[in-house]
Amino acid sequence: MVPVSREVEKIASAIRSMKIRGAGEIARSAAQALLITAQKSKARNPDSFVKEMEFSASMLLDTRPTAVSLPNAVRYVIQKIRGAKLREYSLEEVRSAAVKAAQDFIENSRTAIQRIGEIGSRRISSGDTIMTHCNSTAAISVIKMAFAQGKDIKIFVTETRPRFQGRLTAKELGEAGVPVTLITDSAIRYFMNWVDKVVVGADAVTANGAVVNKIGTSLMALAAKEARALFFVAAETYKFSPETMIGELVAIEERDLSEVIPKEELKEIPNTEVCNPAFDITPPEYIDLIITEKGIIPPQGAIMVIQEEFGAITPEELMEYQTYRIVEED
Repeated sequence: MVPVSREVEKIASAIRSMKIRGAGEIARSAAQALLITAQKSKARNPDSFVKEMEFSASMLLDTRPTAVSLPNAVRYVIQKIRGAKLREYSLEEVRSAAVKAAQDFIENSRTAIQRIGEIGSRRISSGDTIMTHCNSTAAISVIKMAFAQGKDIKIFVTETRPRFQGRLTAKELGEAGVPVTLITDSAIRYFMNWVDKVVVGADAVTANGAVVNKIGTSLMALAAKEARALFFVAAETYKFSPETMIGELVAIEERDLSEVIPKEELKEIPNTEVCNPAFDITPPEYIDLIITEKGIIPPQGAIMVIQEEFGAITPEELMEYQTYRIVEED
């Protein structure tokens, strides 16, 4: 049995239960868990160390299937470790490679949010009314940066049922002094007539520029298209999915029905089942632009970002990665 730190188990559990939420925070937490594994490893040789790291990676990969940022964070660290092992580095050199990779990912992730805010705020004009959904650190960064620049803006924030993450967004923006109106998800189309721009985050961006984000995002995009409001997506490049280059689909997480209705109450409603998908997919034709830390791209440019960030991923490499996950999870 490969040993796993109690701290790593807690991080994995917190990601699974959504105590840790938001694609960026999930990715940073996964990298932090691998950092802890590397620092606390009792391995006596590089092979044992890599096996220990891969076991922790597998535990993390099993927590949230839709958050592409998580496997990208894991991939970033694990590939550095495997590369060090292939070069026949010593145990301490492999450990150092793991620690540096995890620390670099965490730092680059935090820097990306600041850059997205700076770049995205240039597309916000004084007098704009903006709508946002869920609790995206990147989208919040764009809005707060625009407000800090002295731009007169107003924000509609959806509650984001069933877990009400939008209330967290409203709280953060309100505390920053931004005028906020909190609305129900079903009121999106009603209020869209007063909206100039929509700014949302992303849990994943596919090779064709489609965006996977919190359930309700695609309805917001549809309403924005009808009302001729611009639709912006703020997403760090590590949320772009390389697997989609070879036809893989992003798995949509189905969460527990108790988030929608308590199980004891459901018993009182005969012949009824509950579906609770956590995400939906917004097609690229509903998206005006994607704001990344490296600049603004049209959705059609997503494949170029993936190629630049991750290189060419062959079906064989993807199969090896998936096999490694299945073997370790078994």
